[in-house]
Amino acid sequence: MTLHYRSFGFQVLAGMAVGLFLGLVARQIGAGPDGDLNTLAQALQTTGSAFVALLKAVVPPLVFAAIVASIANLRALDNAARLAGQTLLWFAITALIAVVISLALGLLIQPGAGLHGATLPIGQTSTRGGWLDFLKGLLPTNSLALAADSKSADGIVTTTLSFNILQLLVISIAIGLATLKVGDKAEPFLTFVRSLLAVVRAILGWIIRLTPIGSAALIGTAIATYGWDALAQLGTFAAAIYLGLALVLLVVYPLLLAANGLKPLPFFAKAWPAIQLGFVSRSSVGTLPVTEAVTERMGVEKAYAAFAIPLASTTKMDGCASIYPALAAIFVAGFYGIPLHAVDYVLIVIVSVIGSAATAGLTGAIVMLTLTLSTLGLPLEGAGLLLAIDPILDMGRTAVNVAGQVLVATIVARREGILDENAYYGVAAQPALESG
Repeated sequence: MTLHYRSFGFQVLAGMAVGLFLGLVARQIGAGPDGDLNTLAQALQTTGSAFVALLKAVVPPLVFAAIVASIANLRALDNAARLAGQTLLWFAITALIAVVISLALGLLIQPGAGLHGATLPIGQTSTRGGWLDFLKGLLPTNSLALAADSKSADGIVTTTLSFNILQLLVISIAIGLATLKVGDKAEPFLTFVRSLLAVVRAILGWIIRLTPIGSAALIGTAIATYGWDALAQLGTFAAAIYLGLALVLLVVYPLLLAANGLKPLPFFAKAWPAIQLGFVSRSSVGTLPVTEAVTERMGVEKAYAAFAIPLASTTKMDGCASIYPALAAIFVAGFYGIPLHAVDYVLIVIVSVIGSAATAGLTGAIVMLTLTLSTLGLPLEGAGLLLAIDPILDMGRTAVNVAGQVLVATIVARREGILDENAYYGVAAQPALESG
């Protein structure tokens, strides 16, 4: 695809280059007079945080409206139960393949073994993920899935409210199923939900246009904070992650398409706008409108795409929930000199296949990583070792997440006879989709 200077793709690449340059400049300037971040580093950090905050702000209404509407759309499908079952089955199949590949790479490369005892920057994360926490987190504590977090600093207590996306997902599924049971009486409510979804998607489109600026700030912050020396120590791990992502995206997915009687090139030609946006936005949920649009252009029946893609955007995470936590667990074990045994690798597979909802479609995969580490009994502090390069890794992870979401919908549609193959092999999706 040709990049024009006005195209979204060119703007993103330019933003990444600018961010890299500004990060190096901020690193060279050094700390401020009081030992704090210098002005440039503060500007990069503030801008990047603001971009992520905007994405997070639009996620709760988007998840609620998209999930409720997608379940309600099952009424338009002749074989809804079978389609839902096949979708979940292929979620598990592709996740299983991805985690097996990542384990094989981890055993071959051993990314953390050579760093045992090395000095690495350790980030601070308050996020923890254990199985008990995960299961308890599924139970809504209130009808809005709101959680309060209080912190005390210098004798001042501040309380912030945030949405628990896992609980919001459960609430949305329950309400969606209730609309199916109520039937026609739920139509006024569904009309409101669909209108809300359209409005939220429009707002999301505006935020997506800020992606070049946000990506520049996030990359610049990582470089300014940690520098090349610290990042280079994690280079082997980053390379292993991207190798695993490339194998799944460019080898496994084409083979699965071919096994189901579909040529891979038309798939990638049409899915590219969503894959690219996932890479730069680092949010599967944020990419949802474009992902659903390219899936429909793929020839997938609209009613099924409207069900499968919103569900996949919150639970189908081959990059974040399969490849990344498996390799990260092997890295952490190698760094701390802790041997892993056969049962540990089986546990990694189980966690990756059934625990992907822990990522909930947001940027980052720290919850999934800590869930894996706690299951294996590895130090949770190991998650902090990887925070320095997490934004860089998250780009590739999310791109694979999005590609996998489109892939499963396409394969299931092909197997169930609801894929328009003339559309699949027709003209590729136009880059205009990239504008969000």
